Amino acid sequence: MPSKLILVLSGPNLNLLGQREPGIYGKATLDDHVATAREAAAAAGYEVEHLQSNHEGALIDAIHGARGRAAAIVFNPGAFTHYAHALADALAAYDGVVVEVHLSNPAAREAWRRTSVIAPVATGTIAGFGGTGYRLAVEAALSVLEDAAP
Repeated sequence: MPSKLILVLSGPNLNLLGQREPGIYGKATLDDHVATAREAAAAAGYEVEHLQSNHEGALIDAIHGARGRAAAIVFNPGAFTHYAHALADALAAYDGVVVEVHLSNPAAREAWRRTSVIAPVATGTIAGFGGTGYRLAVEAALSVLEDAAP
């Protein structure tokens, strides 16, 4: 039976959502965004497992642990987006759907935020839609999974 699990990963400083720069990231907390992802997944019969870490190695371990276990990864890598090649390598070794998600639109921000080392190994990216992006990311992952189903 195919996996009915979506792993939602959250990178550094996302534990401060709702407090950190609400003008950019909104007033919703990370728990609020994970709840949005859970609701979208549950509507299709999927479960969500979530991990937030400020440590790159913990996120790499979670990606490795998702191999053969999770159908998709929805990942907001935070600042790791721009330089964490080890995370990109881990995702490249994962055989499921990967959706990169960002609350803000990095392409419309500072120049250093415009490069993603994650995007080349992601199935797709959702950015700039605030908390709605989590629902969109789960729905995008589910759409790809549905299209790939026999």
